[in-house]
Amino acid sequence: MSRDKSLVVDGVRQFFGPKNSRVQALSRTDLVIEPGQFVCLAGPSGCGKTTLLRLIAGFINPSEGQITVSGSEIIGPGPDRGVVFQSPTLYPWMDVASNVELGLKFQGVSKDQRRADSERYLQMVGLTDFAHRRTYELSGGMQQRCQIARVLASDPEFILMDEPFGALDALTRERLQNELLDIWRKTGKTILFITHSVDEAVFLGSRVLVMSPRPGKIVFDEPAIFSKPGESIAAEEIRSLPAFLELRERVRSSIQHSH
Repeated sequence: MSRDKSLVVDGVRQFFGPKNSRVQALSRTDLVIEPGQFVCLAGPSGCGKTTLLRLIAGFINPSEGQITVSGSEIIGPGPDRGVVFQSPTLYPWMDVASNVELGLKFQGVSKDQRRADSERYLQMVGLTDFAHRRTYELSGGMQQRCQIARVLASDPEFILMDEPFGALDALTRERLQNELLDIWRKTGKTILFITHSVDEAVFLGSRVLVMSPRPGKIVFDEPAIFSKPGESIAAEEIRSLPAFLELRERVRSSIQHSH
């Protein structure tokens, strides 16, 4: 596959704090994410997963090395990268539809087109009936759906997700996992998904990465074959496949042995 549209992390190291007491968050990290991949990144707390995501998002700049998208160096946030945070960043004084349309409004999209796009993505995340509710009236899972719809509406090339389901109950989490897979299959977006859950990483990802404890580095990188575009095997069937259980065990072992 051509690397023209790839996201490339090249020789990145990250330090925080003043020189005399600085902390290394990331060891040298090299990574290529190809268009259309669903990359899940797992690892222990404090290993640098979120730091790597923030670097790719352009919220911080690398201490060493560079990150490029389509050959251009990332030097700040950009419309080609949409971020879904663990806690929804919604505006409570706006209704659901207005939150979804916000990025489009900043882009100068016409009111009619904004409304059409909003309706499309609210339908995709199952919130059509809640378009005119205030966001504080929604459950946590619905608020995350709204945040995902807002990112999708802005049509970024890359969607960066920082433990977006971590605070949800188990049933809501599984439901949103299934919905996210469906969205990925429909849209073909490139996704980087940070998670603490080994099961979630193996279930969602077309590729699974594991980072070592701080200073973080990638110590495991394997394709996962369970969530291919165009396929829709039932979630319970996927989780009972011997190959799924075997990969889940290898990922878990990688995390344990990296300590």
